[in-house]
Amino acid sequence: MTTLIINIKELLQIREASIKKVSGVEMAILPSLKNAYLLIENDLISDFGLMENCPKIIPNKSIDATGKMVLPSWCDSHTHIVYAGNREQEFVDRINGLSYEEIANRGGGILNSAKKLNETSEEEIYNQSKQRLEEIMRLGTGAVEIKSGYGLTVEGELKMLRVIKKLSENYPIKVKATFLGAHAFPSEYKENHSGYLDLITNEMLPKIAAENLAEYIDVFCEKGYFSVEETERILVAGKQFGLIPKIHVNQFNTIGGIAVGVKHHALTVDHLEVLTDEDIAILKGSDTMPVALPSCSYFLSIPYTPARKIINAGLPLAIATDFNPGSTPSGNMNFVVATACIKMKMTPEEAINAATINGAFAMGISHSHGSISVGKKANLIITKPITSYYQLPYAFGSNLIDMVILEGKEI
Repeated sequence: MTTLIINIKELLQIREASIKKVSGVEMAILPSLKNAYLLIENDLISDFGLMENCPKIIPNKSIDATGKMVLPSWCDSHTHIVYAGNREQEFVDRINGLSYEEIANRGGGILNSAKKLNETSEEEIYNQSKQRLEEIMRLGTGAVEIKSGYGLTVEGELKMLRVIKKLSENYPIKVKATFLGAHAFPSEYKENHSGYLDLITNEMLPKIAAENLAEYIDVFCEKGYFSVEETERILVAGKQFGLIPKIHVNQFNTIGGIAVGVKHHALTVDHLEVLTDEDIAILKGSDTMPVALPSCSYFLSIPYTPARKIINAGLPLAIATDFNPGSTPSGNMNFVVATACIKMKMTPEEAINAATINGAFAMGISHSHGSISVGKKANLIITKPITSYYQLPYAFGSNLIDMVILEGKEI
C-alpha cells in the first residue's frame, strides 16, 4: 500500500533518523521543506522531498495537500487516561476555594479515583478509556504513555495495566505502559507507609513482570505523598524487575526528587513547576528528559514549568498533557502546544519540538516516532489550509487538523 502526499505547503520536522532529541538553542530550529511531497509505503515513511523531485509513480492513494502543512503526530509522554468515572465535583470544590491538597486530605483526589476504579469492572474501564484514546487520536496524537496508579491495590493496578495492554493491541497508536502504584498511599496504609511499599515490591511488581504489563515505573515524589527515600526504594525495586524509572516531581515543592531520579537514570522527570538552580545543575549532567505539563498548571492555576530557564540552560524539554480526571481532564496536545507558547513563552518551534521529537524521546521511541524521517512510522498530521505553522498555537481555540494518519492509514 503506497500513499503519496503532494503539494505540501510546508513539511515540518524533517530530520535524520539518528537524531533522538534536541536541546537548548537547537530547540528553536524546526527543519522544514516548502512545496514538498511525502511517500508512505505501508506503515512507514519511505521518501520525501521537493515537489520538483517528486517520483513519477502511481500510488494506491494520492492526497493533495495544497495550502496545508504536514508534521509528525504528537507524542504525549505523560497521561493517566485509564480511569473510571470523573471528578467534576472536585472541579467545583476548587472554584469554591479548596486547594488540591485540601481536597486530597478529605479523601478526594487520587483516592477518590481509586475507589471508583476498584468498584468498576475491567470491561467498563476499557470501554470508558477507549473513548478517550479515540479522542486524542483524532486530535493528532500518534503515541501515548499511559500510567496506572488509580488502583492502589494489587488487583486494581493489574486491572489498569491489562486495560492499557488491550488498548495497545486494539488501536493503531503506539502505547507505552507505566506502573504508578506509588501514586498515593491508600487510606489503610496512611500510617503504615512501609507496609504499602512492601505490597508494591513484594506483590505488585512480581505479578506485573510475570505478565509483562509495564515498561516503566513511576513515583509521585512530593510532600504528603512519597518521600525521596521511599521513591528511591521503589525505583530500585522496579529496576530489579527490568522497569525503567520515571518520576512525578517538583509539582508543589522541591524536596530532592530530581537528584534521586538522575541517580537512577530516570528517562524523565515530570511536572517541574517548582525548579531550583541546583535542580537545573543536576539535570545538566544527565540524559534525563525534563517534561512539562502546561495544561495541568492551567487547570489547577498553579505556576507553569519555567521553560525558558530549562532551555536557556542548554537542556531539552518535552511537553505532555497529563490527561487525568483530577488535574487535567484533557488530552488535547494542540492546546498543550498553544499553552506552552502563551504561558511558558516557548516559541512555536520549541513547542513543536517538545511535543514531537522530544516527546518521543520521553517515551523511548525516538528511533521510530517524532520526526519526518525515512524509515520512521508514517504517523502524520495534515492541517487545514493555514498561513504558517505559527497559526497552530496562535489560533488556540480552533481545530486546524484536516486529517490524521497513523501507521500509514487515515483514521
